[in-house]
Amino acid sequence: MTAGTDRTPTTTAALTPDPSAAAPIYPAPGAPRGPRANPPVLIGSAALIGAVALWAILAPAQAGVVIGAIVTWTSQNLGWYYIVTAGIVVAFVLFLALGRTGATKLGPDHARPQFNLFTWTAMLFAAGIGIDLMFFSVSEPISQYYEPPTGGGQNIEAARQAIVWTLFHYGPVGWAMYALMGAAFAYFAYRRNMPLSIRTLLSPLFGRRMDGWAGHTVDIAAVLGTVFGIATSLGIGVVQLNYGLHQLFGLPEGVGAQIGLIVLSVLMATVSTVSGVEKGIRRLSELNVILAIVLLVYIAATGNTRRILEGLVMNVGDFLSRFPGMLLDTFAWEQPDTWSSTWTLFFWAWWIAWAPFVGLFLARISRGRSLRQFVLGVLVVPFLFIALFISVFGNSALELVIGGDDAFGQVAMATPERAFYDLLAQYPGATLLIGLATLTGLLFYVTSADSGALVLANFTSVIEDPKQDGATWLRVFWAVLTGVLTLAMLLVGGITTLQGATLVIGVPFSIVLYLVMISLYRALRSETQQVDSFRATLVARSGASEHSWRSRLRRSMSYPQRGATLRYLERTVAPALQEVASEMREGGAEVDVERQDVEGHPVPSLVLRVRLPGCDDFVYQVHPVAQPMPSFAVRVAPEDDDYYRLEVFTATGSRGYDVYGYSSEHLITDVLDLYESHLEYLRVSQGGVDGALASAVTTDWHEDFPAVEEDPEGPSADGDPARGDRADEDRTDDEPTPVR
Repeated sequence: MTAGTDRTPTTTAALTPDPSAAAPIYPAPGAPRGPRANPPVLIGSAALIGAVALWAILAPAQAGVVIGAIVTWTSQNLGWYYIVTAGIVVAFVLFLALGRTGATKLGPDHARPQFNLFTWTAMLFAAGIGIDLMFFSVSEPISQYYEPPTGGGQNIEAARQAIVWTLFHYGPVGWAMYALMGAAFAYFAYRRNMPLSIRTLLSPLFGRRMDGWAGHTVDIAAVLGTVFGIATSLGIGVVQLNYGLHQLFGLPEGVGAQIGLIVLSVLMATVSTVSGVEKGIRRLSELNVILAIVLLVYIAATGNTRRILEGLVMNVGDFLSRFPGMLLDTFAWEQPDTWSSTWTLFFWAWWIAWAPFVGLFLARISRGRSLRQFVLGVLVVPFLFIALFISVFGNSALELVIGGDDAFGQVAMATPERAFYDLLAQYPGATLLIGLATLTGLLFYVTSADSGALVLANFTSVIEDPKQDGATWLRVFWAVLTGVLTLAMLLVGGITTLQGATLVIGVPFSIVLYLVMISLYRALRSETQQVDSFRATLVARSGASEHSWRSRLRRSMSYPQRGATLRYLERTVAPALQEVASEMREGGAEVDVERQDVEGHPVPSLVLRVRLPGCDDFVYQVHPVAQPMPSFAVRVAPEDDDYYRLEVFTATGSRGYDVYGYSSEHLITDVLDLYESHLEYLRVSQGGVDGALASAVTTDWHEDFPAVEEDPEGPSADGDPARGDRADEDRTDDEPTPVR
């Protein structure tokens, strides 16, 4: 049923499982259409990416010169802008997590996380980092030790600061950008029931204008940033894997081998991505982390364990003490432009380019978590592993250089893709270690590729249901096109060109980050206004008192099965909601009452909706929630496995309480309490959030609650005393039937 539809009120049908009596008062809302390609975004982004790739392949020298000139101008004139943007994003996400908005669920109020903590952190880490962590965990500390941005290198202080710089570039700043985009995606998709797209995030600012070319442009910008960010990681990965395979099998290093690796990885990513998030990416993510932990433990155990552990503690302390000063350090007097464009500015641009990709993926796996849990989890949990990984491998590499192995250090600076493998070659069982590292790197590579293909398919699709993903053919298309762009950039100038292209592409999308912050703040402000409105109307409420202590006791001891629940809905809930609706209509309100069948359940839900043009509608829904019969339930037949709670739902999900056994007067009072709270919210918020968000209200919660098996014979008219469904005619309709 769509907003604003004029319906003639009808009476409530009997709520029995009989098909002839199961038709809703008004037709239920139509199911969302399946995912379909969005031609303007798909064609526009694919054409631009294809043009850049073709230019790089046909005129690599010219492309290298142009990209280099743009990178130089950007680092000299917009370096301060990148630094300020990073600081603002960090402050903003901490404000969201630690403030009043932190308790906001990324989903309905009753939602629970889909994945356990280990699986969740493994997936976000593997998708957010990938093989580049192996690349930079050795090469960057060595480079920072030899050539720090300020002061002299090759001393103890330079060694300490080298690890800190690496942690800084892989630390909370980049993950704050991921947290911003992920929180915005998850909030609008799972809390506001809107599509998973960049344009959705800007709806509070621009409203319906995002449905046209303004929205297409924003989505195209997100696709471009994502593709170049992924291509950079894949380019780094392919040259590093090429060297690893050269060490193991003598595979020649060069473009030919790298083309073969790109083709192989695209095929593996295609197989993984078409199998879906839970089957493909989830398993690869968990395996990635396990293999990386094996490498960590082996290096720590066979190396200088004392120095590694002491270095870890020292590095974390140095990072925590120096981070605030480093965050906004623009080196205004030293102006090391080459260093800045190679390191800090590149990393911030890279994180920005990856933010929509990783943010969307994080949103897909984070439904049901609170905003505070999401932000703090994204900022802290991956960084703990990153700090451990960088400290162990970085300090191990620095120990070699400080100990006199200058040749190793020079190779690590000149050809950084060799640094990780050359370090492993110093340890016992080097061949096995290199093989394990190559397998880990390949899985990191494939995880980034298939996650990217999944997200890019979503960006270039129209997806009405945020729990769905783009079509399989579209995922395959993006896996192939990303591989082609990676190859093109490698032909131009290798990793340096990929880094430069990322630095340039991050500038336009950084503007989108600012718009997302403003939009998310405006939307979350409505959450605090709803809480304030609920509290403000507490004094005016009459309360929900029971008729008598006996009625209260009977209700607390009742565990109604299907028959008793259906009778209560028919005899008490439906008449009470119709009575309220009739009174509201007499006052001029547009009110609907509908019966909605619940997929997988024999018991329907009842929904009262007050339509408020230009504002958030008021929704009061009595929804069945099947629960296993508790062990402490008394006088219940052994075969009774489930009972029903009739929980109250509003637009944000379950309120968490059961109204089974409420009298009609009690139910009406509860409706009015919530209605008055909603009106107060509209008053405080001056009509609620933007109208583009107000219509996205769902009353279908079946995916959040397990289905129960129906009794094939159905309930009898008189109930079944053994199942606690006996029709007690000596009781009033407003009292629950106790379990027998």
